[in-house]
Amino acid sequence: MVQRLFKRDRTFTQPVVWGTTLIMIAFHIGAVAALFFFSWQAFLCAMVLWWVAGGFGIGVGYHRLLTHRGYKTPKWMEYFLTVCGTLALEGGPIFWVATHRQHHQNTDKEGDPHSPREGGFWSHVGWLLTGQTMHDDSATLLPYVPDLRKDRFHVWISRWHWVPITILGILLPVVGGWKFLLWGIFFRTVLGLHSTWLVNSATHMWGSRRFPTGDTSRNSFWVALLTFGEGWHNNHHAHPQSSRHGLAWYEFDFNWYTINALRMLSLAWDVKARNLEVDKEKEGAVLGGIAA
Repeated sequence: MVQRLFKRDRTFTQPVVWGTTLIMIAFHIGAVAALFFFSWQAFLCAMVLWWVAGGFGIGVGYHRLLTHRGYKTPKWMEYFLTVCGTLALEGGPIFWVATHRQHHQNTDKEGDPHSPREGGFWSHVGWLLTGQTMHDDSATLLPYVPDLRKDRFHVWISRWHWVPITILGILLPVVGGWKFLLWGIFFRTVLGLHSTWLVNSATHMWGSRRFPTGDTSRNSFWVALLTFGEGWHNNHHAHPQSSRHGLAWYEFDFNWYTINALRMLSLAWDVKARNLEVDKEKEGAVLGGIAA
């Protein structure tokens, strides 16, 4: 299957977007360089920032709050989560949220920004490096984010999303030296990018399916580990607004635990969360179909 997808991969028929491509190359070079200059302090700094940006920022903030409105939180917390999300180098909230909503509206059909049906590499990163990306196409993006476009902060941070990570990149070497820069910015960012990209590619190609969602979404334990719970993608496509993606006890979902902690602190309310028992009938239908 992978070979078939690769042969007709859309990536290799599209013009290269050199600005994005050169930035990605530079960050990957920095990530490789970090491996030759290891220190435990810099490594631990990178791991904390990986969670702050990828878990707290992208999973809890950009995805489950801004995109799907799976829970409510004070505006100051929403804005804080958004700033954390910009540290992942995945664009501002308007771009990220609009792209993901477009993905859900057109999953694995025409209009899906990153379906593996147009190539495995395309769904992973090719859609960003080649072709017509949507970073600057406001006419395409804005209809998907009527809520964010009314918010002055989200409009502002979407334009200046590179500022927080730039400030962090200046502070880290001042505080901990250039090893902190290599690990806390370059290595951590590349790890986070590929982890998120695996949700677009791997969880639409490999894994298990609990629900008959009509698309190729799958659950992946190892992608869930890398993304703090975002790898339970079939569960998510079955119930997009649920803040809980890992439905069974063995489905690790650290982002859900974080939202639960926020709820316990009265920083999250109206939390929408599916329970596996609610969907036993659907699960039984899928298992029955497999057995047949």
